Amino acid sequence: MHPLLASRLRLALYLGLWVLLAATLALVLKVPGVSWWGRLWFSLPLGVGWGFVCLTAFYLCQAAPLRLATWVRIAGTHAGTAVISALAWLAAAWALVGLAVRPEAVAAFREHLARAMPALFAVAVLLFLLSSAVHYGLGAVETSRRAEKRALELDLLTRDAELKALRAQIHPHFLFNSLNSINALIARDPEAARRLCVLLADFLRGSLSLGGRVRIRLEQELEMAQRLLAIEKVRFGPRLSVEVAVEEGLGGCLVPPLILQPLVENAITHGVANMLEGGSVAVRARGGGERVVISIENPREPGTAARRGTGFGMQNVRQRLAALYGDDASMHVVAGESAFRVELRLPWDVGEGGTSSRSSDSGSA
Repeated sequence: MHPLLASRLRLALYLGLWVLLAATLALVLKVPGVSWWGRLWFSLPLGVGWGFVCLTAFYLCQAAPLRLATWVRIAGTHAGTAVISALAWLAAAWALVGLAVRPEAVAAFREHLARAMPALFAVAVLLFLLSSAVHYGLGAVETSRRAEKRALELDLLTRDAELKALRAQIHPHFLFNSLNSINALIARDPEAARRLCVLLADFLRGSLSLGGRVRIRLEQELEMAQRLLAIEKVRFGPRLSVEVAVEEGLGGCLVPPLILQPLVENAITHGVANMLEGGSVAVRARGGGERVVISIENPREPGTAARRGTGFGMQNVRQRLAALYGDDASMHVVAGESAFRVELRLPWDVGEGGTSSRSSDSGSA
């Protein structure tokens, strides 16, 4: 369908333009004995009719697109159509005189119209060709808009596929570590191994409930992190303590699901596990201007080299943040003398229903 015919407002504006041109034609065709209203009654159907004829240029532009058709074909198609249509339009004007003008003024009006026909023919052809040029321009704009839309859709699909692939990497890595822990506990503490299996099932059930969601509330993400910490608590016992501190009002902020899981795993595997007396993993969240800052901190043996073996977790988090936020989010690593801290800075976004808040500060879990 023609774009103008698909919108009532556009069609009304277009018809209004041709009514003005018809009124101008009525002013030009001054014939003794014929009032302006009589001339308007003659010119109005001609102007509106030629307006609809010019709409056919849209279909000619589709039949002879600039990129595919030769200039000879394009010029011949539009010029030929313009000439034939203009001649038919003038013939209709000649016949319309007998219907729009009083019988005694028909001869004088046709005589005046005959002298104006060359000019009317030229104007009609030029208006048709101008319509063709406008339609080609609108077509180019529409093609560009569709290309941008397809590029945006492709970018969104690519980003979504990348996010799904990155999230899919998390569970195999986590299951590998958890199954090793269960295997280690079976012989020396079967009850702890059974309890670990139950906690692992709860964690996996919770993570599956997230489905394909791109973002969840911070309070939900923290709940998943605490389930993971509960699993590790079975393994490490009193060697592992947990601290969670969330600034009031941040619970409803939206964050990527399972974004904390690799970082919490790293904090335990490469922090607490390497210390004889164990230590505390601290998860904190606070507001910082238009950012939400989430940090995971674990103890570190003084004087030890930088953490090794954390490539998967760090890289996964960085890639997910880049795919979801671009440059609007970042991850910072601070390796102190006795502590290792990872900070996530995310855009403040509560989305729909993000008015819930949560404030907790717990010691050992």
